[in-house]
Amino acid sequence: MDRIKNMLAAFSKKTISLSELEELVKPLVHSYDDFSKTILQLEDEQILEMIKSKGRTSRTPSLAFHYRIHKSLLMEDFHKELQHYRNTLHPAIKLDAYYRKDPSVWKKDLPMIKKIDRYLKRCTFPTEPVPAPERSVELVGDEKWITDGGGKELLERIGIINNLHIIPVSEPLMFAVNPTNINETTQLHLIVENKTTYQGLLPVLKETAFSTLIYGSGKKVISSIEQFAMQYPVEANHHFYYFGDIDREGISIWHSLTTKIPAMPALPFYRACLQKEPAVGKDYQKERSKAVEAFLRFFTAEEQSQLKSLFANDRYYPQEILNTHELQQIWRESNWRTT
Repeated sequence: MDRIKNMLAAFSKKTISLSELEELVKPLVHSYDDFSKTILQLEDEQILEMIKSKGRTSRTPSLAFHYRIHKSLLMEDFHKELQHYRNTLHPAIKLDAYYRKDPSVWKKDLPMIKKIDRYLKRCTFPTEPVPAPERSVELVGDEKWITDGGGKELLERIGIINNLHIIPVSEPLMFAVNPTNINETTQLHLIVENKTTYQGLLPVLKETAFSTLIYGSGKKVISSIEQFAMQYPVEANHHFYYFGDIDREGISIWHSLTTKIPAMPALPFYRACLQKEPAVGKDYQKERSKAVEAFLRFFTAEEQSQLKSLFANDRYYPQEILNTHELQQIWRESNWRTT
């Protein structure tokens, strides 16, 4: 097995096909049974990761047609270095993520990790929240490091970002509160992309099952949603719904938002739009296939076909296609807790 691991470490590419694997290990294994056991063991050790889009063979045991090689797991010296720093850095700093990454990521991060280590050993974790630039200066002496220099990602990698009480630098989240639902154990929150829709829905907020109506202001909500817990410090099981334009940009905003919070498409609104005549335009918007694919999964096969045809013909539905009366009626009368 060690020889095979060395061969994989020296392989010129980061991915390898099943036929290339067979050729690589041919001198060392003499049957499909031995070969499959070896490959499945490398899968279990996460040295080989199946590329899902390529599928698996129909043979037993089944192997993937294509694998990604996690070469960092094959680098013994690199692991020894990580183990050394594990024993010397502040115990709160976690290095597990680097075992799956290229050593170049570790070498790039190490100078900043040493600065963070010195800070934690000197000051321990802070107890008061402060804005990101202030905390950034304290940690590494650069006020822009957390927001613009990859610092946020590094702090997430080493598992301490939540312990540093960093106030995100973003526009405040804009929302209205329904006081009648503020004590509910399960709370619903509706995010809408545009101001017209927000103003149309606002008058009936207290007549709905929702605790807040959030104005997304286009892309701004992707960063400002980070402020939700601080601006609405209510202990509850929070569920978010999103309603935006049915175009590539609107769907992209929803998809980006889902990297920050779980946000369901507000299907009753979207389905009401699909009953209307679409508008023509938005052909200048970039194709965002991953976002569109994720969005389509929430719809029936018939609705998916309608949406695909919509985008193929450069048509779209603005939120404003629903008038104020329709918006309010849908919001009040839909059964959102089962949507």
